[in-house]
Amino acid sequence: MPSVLFVCLGNICRSPAAEGLLRHLALREGLGNDLEVQSCGIGEWHVGQLPDERMRDASKARGVILSSRAQQFNPSFFELFDYILVVDNEVLSHLYQFAKNPEQKAKIHLITAFSACYRNEEIPDPYYGGEAAFELVLDMLEDACEGLLREFQKR
Repeated sequence: MPSVLFVCLGNICRSPAAEGLLRHLALREGLGNDLEVQSCGIGEWHVGQLPDERMRDASKARGVILSSRAQQFNPSFFELFDYILVVDNEVLSHLYQFAKNPEQKAKIHLITAFSACYRNEEIPDPYYGGEAAFELVLDMLEDACEGLLREFQKR
């Protein structure tokens, strides 16, 4: 099973939700023990913190517990992960600057590249939005994670 790193800005909303959803869905499909998945942010603002409480609550309502601690992206992650999935074009551009060669750049994709309903759309930052913003992000991430698992199962 490939290894996956999800990346957003601060690693407190979108990327930890994607990490938790992928773990949850993989367990449901019987693939959880074979999957290496983590998340991080490009900024250091929230290192060591749990995901945003609103995201944890919205995820918990779906049966997904978010318990990872925020970490900052490290260029060594290019060697540790097969897929580096980002939430938006800003993060994509930022990581391309870290990539040292075409092989590293080839690992970077928008999370929604695997989505059936939201293909190649950016995942909006729900931080300044209300409950509906968090629900939309979870809907988009769930669809993308289901698509990613389908991709893995084809292998």
